[in-house]
Amino acid sequence: MDERLGGVKIVIVDDDPDVRASMAAAFQAEGADVVTVGDGNAGVRANREHQPDLMVLDMMLPGRSGFLALEKIKGQADSPLVLMVTANEGKRHQAYAESLGVDAYMVKPVPLTVLIEQAQTLLRQRREEDAAAET
Repeated sequence: MDERLGGVKIVIVDDDPDVRASMAAAFQAEGADVVTVGDGNAGVRANREHQPDLMVLDMMLPGRSGFLALEKIKGQADSPLVLMVTANEGKRHQAYAESLGVDAYMVKPVPLTVLIEQAQTLLRQRREEDAAAET
């Protein structure tokens, strides 16, 4: 099997257990190490405890909204890439997420293949940026 995300740590934050399970299965099939949680507070804790490379973050979450979680996560040094996935198509919400530092914003339903491709693109861009910064 081609494990294109081998060695990558991903935290998935979504209140729908079926969505979490399907995303986790897709990322694990690509070789990623995946942790899933169901609310924004748990997402912030999982970020601190697991130090993921990438976080897939829903916007509408119990406990702490995706926006508040994003603000807390992106406020930390060496924050992970954050890919926000939401059913909300509003451009104001996307603009707000971008102002908080989101790395990508996708509107549900997102085909799992597209989600994986976006994650790979973000990770590749970060590796290239890191390599350029070292030279």
